[in-house]
Amino acid sequence: MEVILKEDVPKLGSRGDVVKVAEGYGRNFLLPRKLAIEANSANKAVIEQMKAASVRRSAKEKIQAEELAKQFEGLSVSFTRRSGENDQLFGSVTPGDIAEALEKKGQTVDRRKIQLHDPLKSLGEFTVPIKLHKDVTAHLKVVIEKEPATE
Repeated sequence: MEVILKEDVPKLGSRGDVVKVAEGYGRNFLLPRKLAIEANSANKAVIEQMKAASVRRSAKEKIQAEELAKQFEGLSVSFTRRSGENDQLFGSVTPGDIAEALEKKGQTVDRRKIQLHDPLKSLGEFTVPIKLHKDVTAHLKVVIEKEPATE
C-alpha cells in the first residue's frame, strides 16, 4: 500500500514523502491517526502544496529553534539529592525533572525533547542535549550536588 505522510514518522519518512507500507500498518495505524493519507492521483496533487507549505513551516520552526537554543547557552540547572557511598544517588534525575527545573527558570521544554538515554544516577556535572528541531540541538548543563547530611 502506498501512503503520503502528513507528519514526520520515525524510521519511516518525513512529511510529504510517498512511502510503501504494509496494508495493516497503513490501514490500522497511519490512516486512523491521521499521520498519512492514501496515495491516489487526487492526493498526489495535494502533496505538492503540502510540500511547499512544509518547507516554509520547517524553515520558520528552525529559526525559532535556533533562537531558543541561544537562550540555553550558559544556562544550567542544579539539583540537590541524597546520595550514598561512591556518590550514587538514592533515586535519579530524569528528563521530567530537568523539564520541571527549566520551567521554573522560565523555559518551557517538552520532556520528550530532552535526549537523556538513561536517568542520571550519580553526583557531578553533565551536559544534556535537547533536540529542539531535527537540525537544532541545544546543550544544557546539569549539576547534581550532594544534599547535606541531617542528623
